[in-house]
Amino acid sequence: MRTTPIAVAKVDFSDPATARAPDFDDIYHPRSGAFAQAQHVFLAGNGLPGRWRARPRFTILETGFGLGNNFLATWAAWRQDPARCERLFFVSIEKYPLAPADLVRAHAASPAPQLAQQLIGAWPLATCNLHTLDFEAGRVRLLLALGDMHAWARELVARVDAFYLDGFAPARNPAMWDRGVFAMLARLAAPDATVATWSAAHAVRAGLRSAGFEVHAAPGSGGKRDITLARFAPRFLPPAPPGRVLPNAAPTHALVIGGGLAGASAARALAQQGIACTVFDRHAAPAAEASGNPAGLFHGAVMGHDGPHARLLRAAALAAAPLMREAIASGVAGCCDGLLRLESRLALPAMQGLLDHQALPPQYVQALPVAAAAQIAAARLSQPAWFYPGGGWIDPAALVRRWLACAGVTWRGATSVQRIAHHGGLWRLLDAAGEVIAEAPLLVLANASDALRLAGLPLQWLQRQRGQVSWSDHAAASAPRIPVASGGYVLTLGSGALLFGATHQVGDDDPAARDSDHRANRAKAALLIGENALSNVGTLHGRVGWRAATPDRLPLVGRVPELHERRPSRADAPRLLPRRAGLWLHSGLGSRGLTTATLCAELIAAQVSGAPWPMEADLVDAIDPARWLVRT
Repeated sequence: MRTTPIAVAKVDFSDPATARAPDFDDIYHPRSGAFAQAQHVFLAGNGLPGRWRARPRFTILETGFGLGNNFLATWAAWRQDPARCERLFFVSIEKYPLAPADLVRAHAASPAPQLAQQLIGAWPLATCNLHTLDFEAGRVRLLLALGDMHAWARELVARVDAFYLDGFAPARNPAMWDRGVFAMLARLAAPDATVATWSAAHAVRAGLRSAGFEVHAAPGSGGKRDITLARFAPRFLPPAPPGRVLPNAAPTHALVIGGGLAGASAARALAQQGIACTVFDRHAAPAAEASGNPAGLFHGAVMGHDGPHARLLRAAALAAAPLMREAIASGVAGCCDGLLRLESRLALPAMQGLLDHQALPPQYVQALPVAAAAQIAAARLSQPAWFYPGGGWIDPAALVRRWLACAGVTWRGATSVQRIAHHGGLWRLLDAAGEVIAEAPLLVLANASDALRLAGLPLQWLQRQRGQVSWSDHAAASAPRIPVASGGYVLTLGSGALLFGATHQVGDDDPAARDSDHRANRAKAALLIGENALSNVGTLHGRVGWRAATPDRLPLVGRVPELHERRPSRADAPRLLPRRAGLWLHSGLGSRGLTTATLCAELIAAQVSGAPWPMEADLVDAIDPARWLVRT
């Protein structure tokens, strides 16, 4: 997906009855009220709340989020319905999102003030991403796709039960009502999906009919004579594209191998979708390997070409930040006041030019001169820096324990899984004697490089990297206020002591902390904050762990490909290759596990449960384990 800079909406609030969009010379809602339109046109027009009752999940897709009133009215109706669906997903596409101040103004007199305040508090940054906003403990999820409608029309993966078509009038904004939009509706529609729109334009009704919908008019409201309703009833239903098929029902139980960040995040995400999980690890306690370091970093990325790496890290950082803040607020050691990444290749004007070209908001990243970066860090720096206000550090082991304590997650340590087998639709975990440890229809392999051995996949897809971190006995002379990184990193622990590292060695299995690695880590830290800041760190402690990284530095996330089945005649994309039923990989997170684990785990949970995917389709292909078969 080619990303485009996001421009916020221009809104004219001079008419107290309804806001206006001057760029389209149209109003956001009729004078009778936004909630009245939402309830009459979109809710009643789609048979809601009746159609979602007693269902495990219900998915709505809206074209044009606008002020957000349709979402708020739908959420309010869901809350008031005692027979509501267990989970409500609301996917909405918006090219021109409101600025936060305008969102506040738009909902100053909202009929649902509490819900409006929650939406305002969760409002995402204006970046070209699929932003996931969770409410009601995850039972209501808003997936807000910011950017061009036609770009997102190709990238969304969901099974939609009801559509809200709510762009500005076809005559004023024809791009929201063209053939590509109607083709998206047909591609995403569930059987008997319904459509509702206030528009009665002939072109809209003709477009719906051409996409396989039965169309009829219904009485309008608020001065509108009639509206358009439709039901998906195509004469011919083509099969879903390979790799984009969503399950009809989610399994009730899953097994996860691996008690680190990857495994714990997968278990948390699956449990949130109502899938009970049992997590196994060969160690007695969780986070006993690479996830057990005293601290780790989380932050996004800026790259000259906004390709898969930059987009994945940005989306992942935005998804992880709320969870990190929540965990730190609950007592997990960490700090989310920002992170500095020093820049050695670009001068400050080039850095700022890159931000201006991509129109990345300052709340996500800023380009700072040396003096400004040093002032924020309260440390001596020698290079300009990227400042990530939403970044920071956290204790990964405490975070893992928090996620494993979620309702629906069971921990089983000191359990060594020697091999796995598929029998009768279930995945079995077997010990060294061949005895069955446990079985379930779904198995997630999140145990670093050993996941490839269990899955029977080529071991070269992952590289085992030894890393040693170092930390001091007591506080440093001038510890940085926030983490500083570039090649290595240095951060101040809660005690005031410094943590710095990390080494990077391939083919090194030595588990002992080494003085030579302490010296290497200290040298990296000195380059970041100066030798004087390390003058009194005293005796150093160390810890060794092994990261699992891929050759292309993108994780391995998705269903395990089948190596022994005949390939289709066309196999030029990962999604076209055959898969092993019920077997998933969540590995290869490398040094960015704290940043990427959350979003990747959410993707697996969505693919397994049938929920809308929280990531655009081409990014899913970029991290698909089968990409290595295509390249080979």
